[in-house]
Amino acid sequence: MARNRSVHRQWDESDVRVRANKKGSRPRTKQRPTHEDAVVARVIAVDRGRYTCVVNEYSTDQRTVVCIRAKELRRNPIVPGDQVGVVGDASGAPDTLARIVRIEPRATVLRRSADDTDPVERVIVANADRLLLVLATESPTPRTGFVDRGLAAASDAGITPVICMTKTDLKDPAAFLTYVEALDVQTVSTEPSDALGGRPTAGVHEESLAISEESVGRLRTILDGHISVFLGPSGVGKSTLVNALTGSERATGGVNDVTGRGRHTSSSARALRMPNTSPGTWVIDTPGIRSLGLAHVSEEELINSFTDLVPATADCPRGCLHTQDSPGCALDAWVHRPEASPAAPLRLESLRRLLAASRGETQAGTDEKHLGQAIT
Repeated sequence: MARNRSVHRQWDESDVRVRANKKGSRPRTKQRPTHEDAVVARVIAVDRGRYTCVVNEYSTDQRTVVCIRAKELRRNPIVPGDQVGVVGDASGAPDTLARIVRIEPRATVLRRSADDTDPVERVIVANADRLLLVLATESPTPRTGFVDRGLAAASDAGITPVICMTKTDLKDPAAFLTYVEALDVQTVSTEPSDALGGRPTAGVHEESLAISEESVGRLRTILDGHISVFLGPSGVGKSTLVNALTGSERATGGVNDVTGRGRHTSSSARALRMPNTSPGTWVIDTPGIRSLGLAHVSEEELINSFTDLVPATADCPRGCLHTQDSPGCALDAWVHRPEASPAAPLRLESLRRLLAASRGETQAGTDEKHLGQAIT
């Protein structure tokens, strides 16, 4: 009888149990929101999944907004200098959080890799149009390899490079700058301020001295109206320059007395405004680097970054590898011309070292691969 009663029972929707989909109960669709209401902001800092952005940077209504990244952008790096689309609470009020839903097209991308064969690219900054390669005349010792790698990275990104020499009270930068005198690259040197006295006699490894007003003025003229990124090893005085230009208080440090290398003080890149400059002027301070891999730069672009050697390649045979034993390579004769720069042989050696490293033909040590020679 019980069986017969179950057969004739009246069923309704309350008898149906629907289990929720573990991956989401909403129906899947390929149509994504266009976020036409998103406002454009510039990323100025990244810290543990939080992105500090400036909305309306060219108007008097500009404000700072803290954002998170949308789920669909989790595989896309967002770096200082990026322009992004922001939705949600973009008022900038305390304890509010907006969401980045779009990365606007980038004008330039400055990248590096861990070494010259690592296929993984690491984006440093975006939309910069000036690359300030900062080196100290001494403590730490400047290296030609860093200059060549920086110029190659700038050429690949389409960014104008500038070489800045600091700590000129320790040593005259003229000898080192002979290495790049044949290049069409702007150079600038900074002098310490006399207002606070000279460097302590306890040693040259103290923190960087304050920069003179004349040096700050020269740098302002070069950087005004541009988005400039400061790149260099630890201890050369990047943060000291940034503080002098922007009035910020970025942490600064000295150089280790034993290793001769700088101590890391800046832990992340940050974009800062320069007062009394044109709208859109930004200075991006970056942590000190000890390796500037160029795995993403093609051999052709590496050669093109050595502008003083490029004319000689027209006389090389087709398919020339430009190595020391390449048949008919015209580079050796070019650098030994009477009118050639005294640094031309060193620059050819550096080019061949970079080409060999990009082909994986050498296992260069850290000093040779990333720093190069010191010119005394």
